[in-house]
Amino acid sequence: MLLKTFGWSFAVTALGLVAAAFYGGWTAFGIVAILAVLEISLSFDNAVVNAGILKKMSAFWQKIFLTVGVLIAVFGMRLVFPVVIVAVSAKMGPIEAVDLALNNKDRYQQLVTDAHPAIAAFGGMFLLMIFLDFIFEDRDIKWLAWLERPLAKLGKVDMLSVCISLIVLLITSFTFATHAHQHGGAHADKAQTVLIAGVAGLITYMVVGGLSGYFEDKLEEEEEREHEEEEEAARTGKQRSAVVLAGQAAFFMFLYLEVLDASFSFDGVIGAFAITNDIVLMALGLGIGAMYVRSLTVYLVRQGTLDDYVYLEHGAHYAIGALAVILMVTIQYQINEVVTGLVGVVLIAWSFWSSVRRNRALADAEGKAGSDDKAEISSGV
Repeated sequence: MLLKTFGWSFAVTALGLVAAAFYGGWTAFGIVAILAVLEISLSFDNAVVNAGILKKMSAFWQKIFLTVGVLIAVFGMRLVFPVVIVAVSAKMGPIEAVDLALNNKDRYQQLVTDAHPAIAAFGGMFLLMIFLDFIFEDRDIKWLAWLERPLAKLGKVDMLSVCISLIVLLITSFTFATHAHQHGGAHADKAQTVLIAGVAGLITYMVVGGLSGYFEDKLEEEEEREHEEEEEAARTGKQRSAVVLAGQAAFFMFLYLEVLDASFSFDGVIGAFAITNDIVLMALGLGIGAMYVRSLTVYLVRQGTLDDYVYLEHGAHYAIGALAVILMVTIQYQINEVVTGLVGVVLIAWSFWSSVRRNRALADAEGKAGSDDKAEISSGV
């Protein structure tokens, strides 16, 4: 089971590390290995959230997610996106940006450093919205009930998450501008860029949310149609094209999953810039990590982990919230990437342990109830 699920990830790891060694020796080998670990640690929340959606899909579409989907994730978000960041920030063409990344790495690093406040504002606002929309939703299962109950009540206020995000963005950009002005104004002109990038991140989230909602509605329509045709087939005795309908529904779910997966990729890409400015090593390391995240997603689904450990999804979203705050802070202050990775790991590990304790308590309660029933039956006899 383990080899079947992670087989491709192991193969890509071996090929990627060998390619890195040939490309830049043992130093490159080490950088790619670190990037792969960083991607896995930062994107574990991605795997948990993805698993909640992927469990509704058939084995065939899970396989598509691991093949076609990984091409989108690796080449789209891990290879093209870093080039797009530099191209947009430096106002140059994509071909010129690729040439700069390969042949003038010092200049490329400078452009990435200059672009970091905008990148952090964009990614931070996007992830903050994901977190806020999660904690403001009223859920049957609550992890930190003392916090989540009052937040769920506040969530009944329309557009509250948008308002809070905009307030955070205004405070961040104002603080950044004030600090830059007091220390010589080197980045004073970038305060406006931070504000614009943050608004762009917010708009992107809303567009993604709109698309996701559209895909969900289409999926519900397809499922309703499928159910109606099942009833019609039962009445008339005719055969229906179950494969086509199931395929359409699964296809919309696959598109929805790809939209979400791309949105979660920002943190890994942004974090990678702190480790290397070499686009080849970045693509290799993040590509390896992306494969493990996808395999882990399928593993969580097939093992039923999310159903057994109900607080994992909560921990993943709290990790997203922490990462959003960290990104906004890094606009002005430097934070070690190890801290960024560990925060997510600790929160998810905590939620996992809370789930284990909950399962033990439920099992003990059921065992006690069973013993009481047996005692009653014995006394009645």
